[in-house]
Amino acid sequence: MHSPLYAILLDGGFLTKKLNAKHGRDATADDIVDECDRLRALDLVRGYELLRIYYYDAAPATGTVPLPVTRTNFNLSTTDRFRKSQALFDTLIQKPNFALRMGEVILSPDSWRIKPTVSKKLVRDGARALTDDDFVLDLRQKGVDMRIGMDMARLCLRDMVRAIIVVTGDSDFVPAFKFVRREGVKVYLEPMGQNVRPELRAHSDIVL
Repeated sequence: MHSPLYAILLDGGFLTKKLNAKHGRDATADDIVDECDRLRALDLVRGYELLRIYYYDAAPATGTVPLPVTRTNFNLSTTDRFRKSQALFDTLIQKPNFALRMGEVILSPDSWRIKPTVSKKLVRDGARALTDDDFVLDLRQKGVDMRIGMDMARLCLRDMVRAIIVVTGDSDFVPAFKFVRREGVKVYLEPMGQNVRPELRAHSDIVL
């Protein structure tokens, strides 16, 4: 008789933020694998067999945009954020049992927003001429939460798993949690020490 299957779903932006704070540096693919190894060793999934680890994040933005003040063309793929994100994804996808589900990063219509620290200083010290360095790219993720919710539904409706571990702190997943549990699949929430909303806890079988 085969063991029942389970899956681990990782909200990548949330997980890397928590690991960055834990280690005091940028999270690596090995840090993420170590975290998954910890989850796989839990008594809760003893007797289950791992189907797959799904990692969800947004692919870094590419292309060029004009800088906010000088209007010089700026290549998004030259940023540290792009290089670090792409290096992480390229390494992670080669790890055993991992599958990457990528959304996208989009720019707001204005592309740039003034840094909060600069705004406060302008209010305190008075007006001055702005420079390109006073702004940061206004980037937003798109499609990541949707992919997590859709995979949760797909895994349970096709009877692929009997339990899932979801690493997130996002209460937007409450409807997906409710749906999966109604289909008879166990939902284990790992919020990485974050104080999540009561409704997210309420619709998890166990909060780790």
